Amino acid sequence: MTDGVNETQIPIFDGHNDTLLSLINTGRDYYQRSEIGHIDDVRAREGGLVGGFFACFVPSAEGQAWSTDVTTLLGSGLKGVPLENEWGGPSQGYAQQFTNAMVARLLNLEVGGGVMLHDLGSEDPPSRSDDPLTIIHFAEDLEENIEAGNFSAILHFEGAEMIDENFYALEMYHAAGLRSLGLVWSRSNQFGHGVPFGVESPDTGPGLTDAGKELVMACNALGIMVDVSHLNEKGFWDVAGTTSAPIVATHSNAHALCRTSRNLTDKQLDAIRESNGVAGVNFNVPFLNSENARDVEMPLTVMADHVDYLVDKLGIDGVALGSDFDGALMPNDLSDCSKLPNLVALLRERGYDDDALLKIGYRNWVRLLRETWGM
Repeated sequence: MTDGVNETQIPIFDGHNDTLLSLINTGRDYYQRSEIGHIDDVRAREGGLVGGFFACFVPSAEGQAWSTDVTTLLGSGLKGVPLENEWGGPSQGYAQQFTNAMVARLLNLEVGGGVMLHDLGSEDPPSRSDDPLTIIHFAEDLEENIEAGNFSAILHFEGAEMIDENFYALEMYHAAGLRSLGLVWSRSNQFGHGVPFGVESPDTGPGLTDAGKELVMACNALGIMVDVSHLNEKGFWDVAGTTSAPIVATHSNAHALCRTSRNLTDKQLDAIRESNGVAGVNFNVPFLNSENARDVEMPLTVMADHVDYLVDKLGIDGVALGSDFDGALMPNDLSDCSKLPNLVALLRERGYDDDALLKIGYRNWVRLLRETWGM
C-alpha cells in the first residue's frame, strides 16, 4: 500500500483482530488472497483496511480443539510445560511459548513474510511481500503510515497469562513492540476476572487483584494501552480508579442495545467519555442484535445503531471500530475486511460526513494512542 490514501475510501484502522491465531492455526499465507478467515493483505487493500491491533490470544488448554493443531505447529518446545494454571487457564510457561510463536509470526510478516524456521522443508513455504506491513511503536508513525497508504500493525495481548508478577516479561515484550494489553480474556487469571459468555450482566464477581492494579500502573509507566474489553464490571471500575490514561474498550458494544456481559453499560460509557477514552464497535453478530442470535443475515443497520448510540454517549471523538475479525461471527454483509465499504456507505447514508467517518475510521485511534503512549 504505497500509493497513499485512496480518496474514494475511508481508511479503516481496526481495534481488534485475531489474525495471528488464524494464520498459525490454518497455515494460510497472509500475503495471498484466501477464502479462509477474514483478513489478508489482498482483501485489506480491497476494503480500505490500513491496519489494526493484532492480538496474541492463548487458547485454554481444555476444551478448544484448535490448541492441539497449534501445539503441533509450535513443535516439541511445549513438551513438559504444564497446560493449566490454578485459575483453569493456560499456565505461564505455556502462555509464553504460545505468545512467542505469535509475536514471531507478526515480526516475520513485517520483514516480508519470509520462511520461518518451522517452515523449512515445506513444499509450499509462505511467499515474501515487497510491501510488508509495519509494526508501529509510536503514534506519529501510525498516522504517517496510514496517510501514506501503508499497512500498520500494533502488537496487542488479549489476556496477560504470559506476564509474570515481577513484570520482567512485560518489559521484554514491550521492547519487542507490545503497545496494548487486555488484562484478561473471558476467564480469570492472576490479574483479574473476565466476563463469562452467555450471561447478560457484566457484574459477575470480583475485579482486579492487587497484582492486576500493579500491572495497570506498570503499563501506564511503559506507555502500554490498557484494554478493558473482556473485563467484568468490577474490573472495569478497578482500572478506571487506577489508570492515569484514557479508558479504552477495543471491541465492545452498547449494553443498552444488546444485553450481553461483553458490552458496555451506560455508566461505563460515561466513565470512558469522562476519561477522553474510546470504544471500538465489535462486529460479532451475537454482541449486536437484541436477541444475541447467531444470525449472519443480520442487517448492517443493527451495527449502525450501535455506532449511533455510542456516538450519542461518547461523542464523535470517542467511537472507533474493533471488528474482532478472525475471532468472531461476522454478518454476511461484512463477511471479511474487503466488505468494510458496505459499513462506511451505510454510515454515510445516516449523515456521517467525511470528517466524522475519518475519526471513526482511524483518527480517534491515533488521538487516543498519542495520549496513552505519550509519543
